[in-house]
Amino acid sequence: MTDLKYDPVLHNQKAFLEKASKRRGFREAYDALETEYALALEMLSARTRAGLTQEAVADRMGTTKSAVSRLEGAGKHAPSMASLKRYADAVGCTLKIEFIPQPIKRRAAAQPIVRADAPKAARRST
Repeated sequence: MTDLKYDPVLHNQKAFLEKASKRRGFREAYDALETEYALALEMLSARTRAGLTQEAVADRMGTTKSAVSRLEGAGKHAPSMASLKRYADAVGCTLKIEFIPQPIKRRAAAQPIVRADAPKAARRST
């Protein structure tokens, strides 16, 4: 296994967002990728806690540093469950995925899906 010293580059997410939010269109673009950015932040935080470089994670996963970089890149690629599980294992974590109920305001806009072949009683209830 590669024995690399980890020297993290400090990143102040709050300061970055304050500065970037002054650019026109940034907020809308950032909000559209909110879930992807949250995943990327979780991955980077886990790797930082483990004290590992991308190269060390890649070695543990049996892949390349560039593949790990792509996994950690928000919005560029949609990682598979298998890749996320291998990444989690490489950084000493367990992968946990949650479905969190949305506030009632947002759910009200979503209508239940009723299949055309559903019983008539189910179709009338919508």
